[in-house]
Amino acid sequence: MSRDPDSQGPVDGDTDQQEMIPSKSAVLVDGVVLNGPMTDAKAGEKFVEEACRLIMEEVVLKATDVNEKVCEWRPPEQLKQLLDLEMRDSGQPPHRLLELCRDVIRYSVKTSGSVSNMYAMNLARYKYRPDIKEKGLFGLPRLILFTSAECHYSMKKAASFLGIGTENVCFVETDGRGKMIPEDLEKKVWQARKEGAAPFLVCATSGTTVLGAFDPLDEIADICERHSLWLHVDASWGGSALMSRKHRKLLHGIHRADSVAWNPHKMLMAGIQCCALLVKDNSDLLKKCYSAKASYLFQQDKFYDVSYDTGDKSIQCSRRPDAFKFWMTWKALGTVGLEERVNRALALSRYLVDEIKKREGFKLLMEPEYANICFWYIPPSLREMEEGPEFWAKLNLVAPAIKERMMKKGSLMLGYQPHRGKVNFFRQVVISPQVSREDMDFLLDEIDLLGRDM
Repeated sequence: MSRDPDSQGPVDGDTDQQEMIPSKSAVLVDGVVLNGPMTDAKAGEKFVEEACRLIMEEVVLKATDVNEKVCEWRPPEQLKQLLDLEMRDSGQPPHRLLELCRDVIRYSVKTSGSVSNMYAMNLARYKYRPDIKEKGLFGLPRLILFTSAECHYSMKKAASFLGIGTENVCFVETDGRGKMIPEDLEKKVWQARKEGAAPFLVCATSGTTVLGAFDPLDEIADICERHSLWLHVDASWGGSALMSRKHRKLLHGIHRADSVAWNPHKMLMAGIQCCALLVKDNSDLLKKCYSAKASYLFQQDKFYDVSYDTGDKSIQCSRRPDAFKFWMTWKALGTVGLEERVNRALALSRYLVDEIKKREGFKLLMEPEYANICFWYIPPSLREMEEGPEFWAKLNLVAPAIKERMMKKGSLMLGYQPHRGKVNFFRQVVISPQVSREDMDFLLDEIDLLGRDM
C-alpha cells in the first residue's frame, strides 16, 4: 500500500502509528490534523463484510446444525481470561476485532425483553388522568392496576418505572391451569375502590411465560367495561396464535382490548428484537401522551401527512427499523406460511406430550394449552418411592443437576423452574420451524441418558 508522500497516510512498511504522522501540508487545529477523512472507508467495508460472513457461519448456520454444540459453557472466571475485556488507549486491528466477535459469539447466550407493556400502562394512566403529564403524581389518588398472578414480571417493573409503585400492582388469583379468575378480579376492583384507591388498568395475559395459559378475555372485558377500566392484553408470547385459523380461538375476545402487546420475534421467529404495541384508540392518544412538541424535529406544516411521524408518539425518538424485519418475513412467507409455522409448532408440542406419556420416568405437570410443555424427569432411583415430602425434595434436585450436565456436554439448553408450590420441572417451548420430530425424540432420550444414574 502506498500514497503520495506529501499526503497524510501510510506508505509501504508504515505502522499504525506512522499512519497518523501529519505531512508537511497538513492543517492542524489544536493539534488535530484536519486533512482528509479520519477513517479508512475501504477497510471499514471489508470489516463489515467479514463480520457478516462470520455471523452467518457462527450464528445462523451452526445454530441449525444438529452436529454442533448448542452452547460452549465456561465459568465466569474462565471467560474473563478467554475474552479480552480490557479497554485500551489504542484501537485494535480488524483481524483482532473479528477474533473477538468470534469469541463473544461462541460463548454467548442471547435473551430479549420488551417495553410494550409499559407503553400500554402509561397510555392507560394518561387516559385516566391526563393531568399527570404536566402535574405529576403528587396529590393524586392512589392508582392501582390488576393483573394475573401468572403475569410477566415486566408489569411490576413498568409500575416501578412509571412511579405507580409495585405495591399498587394487585395480583388476581388464577385457576389450576394458570388462567385469571374473573370473579376474583371483580372482587379486588370493588375492594380497591372501597379503600379509596383509583383502579385504571387490567392486564390480561394471552400465553403466560411458564404454563402458556390464556386468560378468559371476554369475561375480563365485561368487567373492564362495567368499571371503565383500560384493558391491556399481554399477548407477547401467545399473540401469534391469531395467525392460525385452527388455534386463534385461544384469544377469543381480544378485539375488545384497548391495547395489545405482541412479539413476532417469538413464535414467528422474526429477527430479534421485534415488538408490536397495537392501540385501539384513534383519537391520537399516543401523541397526546408522549409528545413534547419539539418543533425543531416535528414540524406540523410539512408537505406530507404528519400523522405518519412516529417519533413524536413514543418515548424514544431515533429507533431501529424493527418493523421492517417482520414486514419482510411476512412478505417472504405469506400469511399461510406464518400460519404453518404456528400449526407446526403446536403439532410438535402435541407429539412431545404424547411421547412423554408413553415413556417411563417422564411425568407431565399438566396438559398444555399452547407450546409450553412442562414435565418432570423421575430417575429410576425415585420411581418406586411414594410421592411424599422426601420424594418431592429429592425430585427438586434432579432438573438442576441434569441442566448442569447438558450444558457442560453442550447437547441441550433446556429451562427449568419451580412454580407455585411445585418443585423444579423442565419447560420445553417449541417455536422454531427447523425443529423436527427427531429433535423431540432426542430431547427425551438425552434427558434420560443424563439422568438415569441419579
